[in-house]
Amino acid sequence: MDLLLTLLAASGAAFALALLSAVAGFGGGVLLLPVFTALFGLRVAVPVLTLTQIVSNGSRVWLNRAELNRRLIGRFAAGAVPFAVLGALLFVSAPLEPLKRLLGVFLLAVVVWRRVNPHPRRPSEAAFVGVGAVSGIGSALLGSVGPMTAPFFLAYGLTRGAYIGTEAACALLLHVTKTAAYGIGDLLTVRVLLLGLTLVPATMLGAWVGKRLVGRISDRLFVAFVEASLVVAGVLFLAGI
Repeated sequence: MDLLLTLLAASGAAFALALLSAVAGFGGGVLLLPVFTALFGLRVAVPVLTLTQIVSNGSRVWLNRAELNRRLIGRFAAGAVPFAVLGALLFVSAPLEPLKRLLGVFLLAVVVWRRVNPHPRRPSEAAFVGVGAVSGIGSALLGSVGPMTAPFFLAYGLTRGAYIGTEAACALLLHVTKTAAYGIGDLLTVRVLLLGLTLVPATMLGAWVGKRLVGRISDRLFVAFVEASLVVAGVLFLAGI
């Protein structure tokens, strides 16, 4: 009975936060990590979250496949893949709390910067190699850093399906790479794989419902929602959650 209740709680959280990710383009992983940590413990939570994110991001890529910016995805992958491997191999012994708080400060600073400078200079495509590198190591250590990459995709000018699909494709590359590295580090246990498989239906359903909602939101409201999610994520990281 305890196991059933745990799985129901995890499935409900996976659905709600896959829906959030489908609308905002990120946020599910950041908010799902503390839930999974409470249910499973941190060392199990991060690889289970990674498997869940593969399904969530893969669903968003498929649902927005016609609007993907493939050039940005390629630039991002060039930096993300090698650093995701490095971060995943460091995860076993890395101190996570200082990294979380640093990321929280960064996210809140980004929102303030966007308010002060509402029309930032558009980043070059080459800049996304660096964004990918930082995201790769950060995602491997913290489970998900979608809020960190969001400002760069927004500043580039992506919105709606193009933003959600492109960001999801970049995140998918990260999570697939991390999964392979976690396997090398013996973190992909039978328990982790079974938990990840159990959460697939709820995650896919949340992504599908979110896709139906995002088409009804104006660009202005969409960006405001993303920035609000950045603030929430930054506060959670600063709180060490």
